[in-house]
Amino acid sequence: MATYIMLSKFTDQGIRSVKETTKRAEAFKEKVQKLGANIKDIYWTLGEYDVIATFEAPDAATATTVGLSLGVGGNVRTQTLAAFSASEMGQILSKI
Repeated sequence: MATYIMLSKFTDQGIRSVKETTKRAEAFKEKVQKLGANIKDIYWTLGEYDVIATFEAPDAATATTVGLSLGVGGNVRTQTLAAFSASEMGQILSKI
């Protein structure tokens, strides 16, 4: 499975209901599993982004579905990045 990093910022709606953020995260984990993906970690952060999640998905379409599924709740805006381990990056570099 491919690894992805999702960067999230609270919307006005999300910050107004911030006390529910950990409950929303648990519900999101369950939904992601039903999509065939897996949340590895969720962190609440200081700085430009409010929440960062790492997850695994079988393909880009599933990763996109994960991001859109979170976004439709209206509590966060997301940006998703594909991520590579050192081993995976080594394989990529060996093809150059």
